[in-house]
Parts: sequence; structure tokens; C-alpha cells
Amino acid sequence: MALRFPGLSTARAALKRATLTLVALSIAVAPVSAQGGPRGLPTIRDAEIEGLLRDYMAPIFRAAGINEGVVEITLINSREFNAFVADGRRIFVNVGVLMDAKTPNEVIGVLAHETGHIVGGHLARLRQRLDGAQTMSIVAMLLGVGAVAGAMAGGSGSAGQAAAGAIMAPQEAIRRSLLSYQRGEEMAADRAAVGYLNKSGQSAKGMLTTFKRFADQVAFSKRYIDPYAQSHPMPSDRISNLQELAEKSPYYNKLDPPALQARHDLMRAKLVGFVEAGDGVTRRYPMSDQSLPAKYARAIAAYRYGALDGAIGQIDGLIAAQPNNPWFHELKGQAYLENGKPGLAVPALKRALALAPNAQLVRTMLGQALATGSGPKNADAAIAELTRATARDTKNPEAYRQLAIAFARKGQIPQADLASAQAAFAEGDYPTARQLAERAKKGLKQGTPNWLKADDIATYKPQKLN
Repeated sequence: MALRFPGLSTARAALKRATLTLVALSIAVAPVSAQGGPRGLPTIRDAEIEGLLRDYMAPIFRAAGINEGVVEITLINSREFNAFVADGRRIFVNVGVLMDAKTPNEVIGVLAHETGHIVGGHLARLRQRLDGAQTMSIVAMLLGVGAVAGAMAGGSGSAGQAAAGAIMAPQEAIRRSLLSYQRGEEMAADRAAVGYLNKSGQSAKGMLTTFKRFADQVAFSKRYIDPYAQSHPMPSDRISNLQELAEKSPYYNKLDPPALQARHDLMRAKLVGFVEAGDGVTRRYPMSDQSLPAKYARAIAAYRYGALDGAIGQIDGLIAAQPNNPWFHELKGQAYLENGKPGLAVPALKRALALAPNAQLVRTMLGQALATGSGPKNADAAIAELTRATARDTKNPEAYRQLAIAFARKGQIPQADLASAQAAFAEGDYPTARQLAERAKKGLKQGTPNWLKADDIATYKPQKLN
């Protein structure tokens, strides 16, 4: 005969609730997939913006002792002002940061802060803290379950309810302890960021501008906010802790170079043109604004929402103003390509690539334009461009997809299957990638480089991150 505890079902329910609380906390800080970025996040790619962010980060990385190319920056298509580190190799930045920041220095301050997290190993230490929190939680829950069971067995309903409440109390204490730890790490990253900015001869004023913006946003609701239940320090606390340190720097009043500010303004205009609706673009950049960024945003909106001929006229005006700006030529090619005129897109994209030969996303678009055209010569040229693009940017699923199309047009189905497998793999869709790779292997000669690539994908097993 098994021992029976009348209140055990209540205890199990409380244990389940407590466990779910712990699991939710663990998920909130879990590292993302090791390949291809987090699936489901609305990431975007753009050669102009990625190049500008690399230029922003180069002096920060040098100051922090990080080798170029070790840390990647991924853009998230979200208007919220947010950036975060997912592991020791990737910084994720919402486009809202870029659209709202009026100067490069504001963005650089945000990126310097995230670099502080990477150098400080904060995510790894937080996982260790979570491991410790899990142990403490399990012990607390087991003690609470025992109290519930004992109270229920003794017929004391009120005592049982009190004991059930005691199960959740340690969870809240542990949660607040972890949040306190996170706030400490945030402050450490802030101080590290100021150090990187000083070492690279840049101002920390942009960081303070960002914190002041946050302070203004939360000022009206501050009385409803529990500062001890936040993962970040209150903006006013961050300002008071950093202002004196920042103002002591000889670079505090140093402005961004005019050329960098000009690139920043064009980048913001580009994002507005692509992210905002047509009326949103005109509100932000009315016709009375005849600056180059305003014309850039309106030209993008024109090709997206208006007649192609009028849009091309506006883009040609941009090119006349800056003939050697590769991104204006890229925009012209993109406008033609997305309006079903790949033949007209090719010359513009070739010109863009000649001006920015390392822009593999432009090369991908050129390959797409060539693959869309007719004739075997176009297919061969597309394969050459897309093969080069994927060799230099292995995490570009669109390039692999276009390569698959080009191979299929030539009837080279095993190569098309391999390229499709590589596209799925780059996106983190491993089941689909393995299925396509197995199919590709059947048509490829065993032992050849392509067969080995397919075999690597077919036998790949994602590593579990601790």
C-alpha cells in the first residue's frame, strides 16, 4: 500500500508553477542558436548600414582588444530603442536605435556598452548565477512541498495555503537577487564603455544623451516602477553615475567627423524610406527639406509606392549629386530589379559593385539580376557572382537561394539542391537542410568538394549550449 498525502496534488501544482517561473527566467537569458542567428527574429541585411556600423565599431574593438571580425552585428527590424548581446560573438541592434540616434556618437555609445558585456563575460556569468539559482530554487521548493504535504496531512488548510505561498516566496527573492546582479553588470558595462570611448579618443556624451532620453520617457511613470524589479538601473541613476566620469574626459565635447555624420544622416534616411509607410516618409522629410538625406528617403519611397520612372528620375538626381556613392547605384539597380527589369538593373549593380567591391550583398543582387535574365551566359555569370558572394559571406541565405535558381536554370539539379541545403542551413533550418543535402549527395560524385559539403550538412548535429 502506497503512502498517500491528501494535499499532494496542491503541492505538485505549486511546484509546477514555481518550476515554470524558473524556466521562464532561464529562457529570458538563454543564448541563441549557434548557427545563423536566432530563428524567427526579423533580421535585415544592408551593405551600406553594415559597413557604417563596422566603421563605428572598429575603434571600440581596438580599444577593447577584440580582433576585427570576431564579433558580428545583426540588425533587428524593430522600432524599439534596444540593443543586446546574445553570446560572446554577436551584438543585436534594433533599427530603432539607428533611426532615433541623431549622431554617430549616440550609436557608438550603445555599441561600446554592449562591447563591455562581451569583454566582461557577463552572459556567461549570468548563466552560472542561474545554475546557482536553480539549485537554491529546487531546495526551497522541496522544503515548501514538504511543508504543504505535512500541513495537508494534518488537516490544516490555512497552514497548507501559507506553506504553498512559502514555495513561491524564495522564487521572488531569487529573481530579485538575479535582477540586482544584472543591474550591477549593466553599470560595469557602462563604465567599460566610457573607458573604450576615452581610449579611442571619442566622447561619452552620446551615452548620456541616450540615458537622458530614457529618463524623460520614464519620468511620468517613475512612481509606479519598482527599481528593484528591473534588469537595468534607472536612467537617472545611470546618468548620475556616469556624468562626472564622462565630463572628465578631454574628448567630452568632441564632435563626430562631418563625413561620418553625413553617412549617419543618409543611413537614417534610408531606414525611414524602407521602414516607414509613404506618408510617414513625407512627414519626416517634407518636400521643403531639400537635403540629400531627405531626397534619399523620398526616392526610396517613390520606387516603393509610386511610378518607376519618377523614382528613377529622383535616384538619378542622387547619383548626379554623388556619382561615386555606391549605394545610390545599388538603389537604382534594386528599383529596376524589383519592378521586373533585371536587364536594366545589371549595369547599375555592376557600377555599385565596382565602387564597393567587398559588398557581397550587392554582389548577391547582381547575381539575382543575372539569374533572372534569359540565356545560358547570364546563368553562368550569375553562378560566378553568387559563388563568389557565398564564399565570402557564408551566412547569406538569399545568395544561396539565388545560386540554387541559377543552377536549376542550367539543369544542374544536384548543385541546386546543395545550394538550397546551404540556404536552409544558414537560416538554422537543420531538418530541411539535411533532407536537401541527402538528396544532393545522390547526384554528386562521392568525394568531390561539393559532395563533402553536402555530407557535412547531412551529418551535422547542432551543439547544445550550456
